[in-house]
Amino acid sequence: MILRPGILAITAALLAVIVLCFTHPQIMIAPGPVVTAHTPVANDCFACHAPFKGAQASRCIACHAPAKIGLLTTRGTPLPRGNNAFHQQLQQPDCMACHTDHGGPALTGHSPVAFRHSLLQPAVQARCNSCHTPPSGPRLGGLHKAVAAAQCSTCHSTGEWHRARFSHEALAPATRSACATCHQRPSGALHRRFGTLTCAQCHTTTAWEPATFNHDRWFRLDGDHEVACATCHTGADFTRYTCYGCHEHQSARIAALHREEGIANFKDCARCHASGEGEGGDDDDD
Repeated sequence: MILRPGILAITAALLAVIVLCFTHPQIMIAPGPVVTAHTPVANDCFACHAPFKGAQASRCIACHAPAKIGLLTTRGTPLPRGNNAFHQQLQQPDCMACHTDHGGPALTGHSPVAFRHSLLQPAVQARCNSCHTPPSGPRLGGLHKAVAAAQCSTCHSTGEWHRARFSHEALAPATRSACATCHQRPSGALHRRFGTLTCAQCHTTTAWEPATFNHDRWFRLDGDHEVACATCHTGADFTRYTCYGCHEHQSARIAALHREEGIANFKDCARCHASGEGEGGDDDDD
């Protein structure tokens, strides 16, 4: 039987592709160039790959002894100070779970392989400082020192470090009440008025807003005094107040009445009339 020219051409092309896959795998399969250290075996795919099975950890271990990884080079030379025996903490030597000796496919330019904390032994997963340095700096450093007794997992997860689920309950009671340790005190007129009051008197650690501000601490807003803030705090200045925003209060009359009683300091009305009533609880519109 004589094969047609077209079939012969297709057969020859397929054979050529198969041969090129073995002789020039980087070009044909496009896994990207090997890392510099593996240059001597760049054309020896079977140094790392088993036929029809892909890369094998057993072939990596033939050169990279797990007990020496991170401590010594493959030639036995000690690595610079600062490396540690991280690989000895893995549950099993699954090299391909994190590594690839190729630079990545030609089209994408990167490898999808990434480290997972689940590869570590359970006891090591809970000791974050075995590999990570606690955050430092004026803000984060103080915060993490305040929660030093807590586990990192109280706020962070191994899947995503930056989206923390912080809770003030992780802080020591003394630190929890010292809000200025982490938060800058508001500079508005309202907060300046409160002086040394603690934040907890109006706010909670669950939600900063809305606040549970209690105006009765300074002046009871009831009866005729249930009015808009601007009536007493003119110009939106909460550090000051006036009782002359209502028609029954006249500055000259109030001054005359207090001087008759020998009272010279009558500028701070709420000091004596915290409920809007007369001193001692007697009803006095003045």
